Amino acid sequence: MSFTINLAKARGTCAGVNRAIATVTKALELFGKDKVWVLHEVVHNKHVVENLRKIGAHFIETLDEAPEGCVLIFSAHGVSVEIHNEAQARGFHIIDATCPVVQVIHTKINRAADCGIDAVVIGHKGHQEVLGTVGQYTGDKSKVHVIISEADVEALDIDGNNACFATQTTLSTDETAKTLKALRAKYPNIQGPRDADTCKATQVRQNAIRELAKISDVVLIAGSANSSNSNRLREVAESQGTRAYLVDDSSGIDLSWLEGVSSVGLSAGASAPEYIVEEIIEFLNKNGATALQEVGSDLNERTFPLPRKGLP
Repeated sequence: MSFTINLAKARGTCAGVNRAIATVTKALELFGKDKVWVLHEVVHNKHVVENLRKIGAHFIETLDEAPEGCVLIFSAHGVSVEIHNEAQARGFHIIDATCPVVQVIHTKINRAADCGIDAVVIGHKGHQEVLGTVGQYTGDKSKVHVIISEADVEALDIDGNNACFATQTTLSTDETAKTLKALRAKYPNIQGPRDADTCKATQVRQNAIRELAKISDVVLIAGSANSSNSNRLREVAESQGTRAYLVDDSSGIDLSWLEGVSSVGLSAGASAPEYIVEEIIEFLNKNGATALQEVGSDLNERTFPLPRKGLP
């Protein structure tokens, strides 16, 4: 095998992910090993979670698993108002690592609940971010509607003159645009952003992978299976007619995928650290890569400060 690696310049961890990882790391430094508990995976990446676990972080799925008086960190995906209030009532030392972009959407749903209007959330049912967003509606839960497709819009029955919408931040921009177009057509007076709440980091990475797929015979995405944004990158590449695979690291690469190709595209989801990309490149170099070129626009990633509350 002999092929060129096309490496997307716009790739890898976003500001919200970097902030969440830094929050857990800083908490461990301040409060000590085995003193920090994180509700849900702080970000959806196997390697990130395992590395934080190795240096002393505990990851749990329910508040009942956290010991009394511990330092409790909420993941980047956010939690419901109910969980937040319960954690406070139990006396945990809370540090909220919810991504600031997600927090903006939470505020929107809070306001919808205060006004008693219907709230439509475009996103994947059961995803941690969507659960946290839906959980911001503190009124009549029957007024919150989670949809994902045009068919879901067709089945929707709300008062469009008294409703708003929000979207999961990590959705496919193309598919979300179709759903949003159908929603606005059915309910022209529904309140919401001009486009969608898909965060800029997600959009930039999807635009990059779209261009990468056009010049590559096969595309590899570094990211975990439970990462929404990483899965969307794979889907975007496939929408260009290019074979694409999502892998945690090089151990997930099947060499048969590389047979007969002259170019391999490589990118990483917004929760995948750069050292995984470097490890995959090393693997590809040992298995036929003869050159590497970065393609696309530079990633001008912004930064977010650490949470103000909970970190002295």
